[in-house]
Amino acid sequence: MIVHTTNRPRYQIQAPLTSLIDIVFMLLIYFLLTTNFMVDEGIKIKLPQAQAAAPQVPTEITIYVDKGGQAYINETKIDQGRLFTHLKGLIGTDRDKLVIIKADRGVVLNKAVKVMDLAKAAGAARLCLATEKGM
Repeated sequence: MIVHTTNRPRYQIQAPLTSLIDIVFMLLIYFLLTTNFMVDEGIKIKLPQAQAAAPQVPTEITIYVDKGGQAYINETKIDQGRLFTHLKGLIGTDRDKLVIIKADRGVVLNKAVKVMDLAKAAGAARLCLATEKGM
């Protein structure tokens, strides 16, 4: 009598990976969305007091340009003729000050460029045109 032994394939145990992959992707999406909203507050300390402490002066000047091309510095309306002298006084000898120009998106490009030219002529070595992050 001839007996043929057939090799049966062994049962292979496979862990269901689809649910594990779904959970990993959900965690990844969660961390990608929440990391933009985390604010690094730093260490909570109380600084010592001093009588001769010098106040820190901001090293940036913000110029706002509205739709009509009118320039504003610190919510003060300044016409184009006085803008040069006012900026020259604000910049002074500190050429390292950053001049930020926040122009309305509906302003004529020529008017925003004029404000940039005036700031450069007044001695601003660092110019920045502020934009909004698009979607």
